Amino acid sequence: MTVEVENQPHCVATLRIELPPEQVSKEWDAITNNFAQFARIPGYRPGKAPKRVVEAKFRKDIQDELTKKLVSQSYREAVAEKQLRVVALTNLEDVEFGQDRSMRFRATVVTAPEFELPEYRNIPVQAASAKVTEEEINAALERMREQAADFVDVPERGLQMGDFAVIDFTGSIDGKAISEVAPDASKNLQNGKKFWLHLAPENFLPQFCDQLIGQKREETRSVRVEFPAEFPVMELAGKTADYTVTLREIKQRVLPALDDAFASKLMPDKNLADLRHLLEHQLEHEKEHEIERAKEAQIIKFLHERTQFEIPPSLLTQETRRALAELVQRNRERGIPDDALKTKEKELIEVAGALAANRLKTNFILHRIAEREKIAVNREDVDQRIRQEAARYNVTPEKMRKELEEHDRLNGLVEEILLGKTLAFLQANVSLQPGAKLTPAEAIS
Repeated sequence: MTVEVENQPHCVATLRIELPPEQVSKEWDAITNNFAQFARIPGYRPGKAPKRVVEAKFRKDIQDELTKKLVSQSYREAVAEKQLRVVALTNLEDVEFGQDRSMRFRATVVTAPEFELPEYRNIPVQAASAKVTEEEINAALERMREQAADFVDVPERGLQMGDFAVIDFTGSIDGKAISEVAPDASKNLQNGKKFWLHLAPENFLPQFCDQLIGQKREETRSVRVEFPAEFPVMELAGKTADYTVTLREIKQRVLPALDDAFASKLMPDKNLADLRHLLEHQLEHEKEHEIERAKEAQIIKFLHERTQFEIPPSLLTQETRRALAELVQRNRERGIPDDALKTKEKELIEVAGALAANRLKTNFILHRIAEREKIAVNREDVDQRIRQEAARYNVTPEKMRKELEEHDRLNGLVEEILLGKTLAFLQANVSLQPGAKLTPAEAIS
């Protein structure tokens, strides 16, 4: 087999591969013999037809099978021979058979960019202590008290900041219902029945809560809301809306006493000291995870700043589409309608492009480190991850593996494991520095 490689701009390479006649003939004969064994040809018993007859009748089928087998096999061998870091096969074309039964074809591939790795052992990172303070335990207890709070009726007075109002309301703009003006807007912008609203200065809609102060039960008020020009719902941006609000109930949140009785409701047969001890361990565990995420972010930031290369444009386009789809889905889950997303299309594409570039750059660097350090994924790594995913979704490992294979996600899982193992290697070889830690949000994602 002869292989010629032509490197082109933007990490594209063309491989011209030619197979010698003896290799092609050997495979042709093997496939022909297989056809002859099972073919049914008039005038001949199964398996007894001459080779020339079988070739004449099934030439196209034999050639198709030969092409499929030899192209795939020789392409892989050519990539290995030339030690190419192929990240995508974009085209296989110009398959030709010579009169001497030689075969040639051309493959176009995208290769990983070439770059020099920085020194990646002993990357300096900062990390805070995982020790939990009394203040943090107290704050966690307060959050638990808020979650266990009771809501009591206070019908004898008007609304105050901090109360929870149960209201009926409808909104309109210039006498037209908001449900008609902006039918795709969130239901809570249009109207509501027995809607619970926590009165706080910046809660819900602009200046909405302020205008309810002092309102009594069964009283109806008119509330005017001026939507800002940058409001995400295009039909409401810059408009003034009038809401008719009827107060049905006033609820006051009452926190439970912080004592042993409170602790025993959450942990039977345990007291407040036991609850504090449990919280300390939980918070410490959370801090440890946070520290690991911060270390990971600093490692990636360090590598990005010291490594420069061009990202293959075709891969960047593909990854940007994937990142954009993720951003759109997350915004939809937050309740932002499609028309609002449409107005932010340019901004979303820019954000997706930046995310895609960072992901690809990170992956290329980590792959190169894994290659140098001979970090690999074995069968046990994959089996363990499948067991973890199966437990997460409460299915059997066998079913999880089948789903991954059916949706062509097994290679993606192997990729995740490899990158994870490489990051674990880097984290195990950092140089811890004194000082305040860098949070994940401050580093490259």
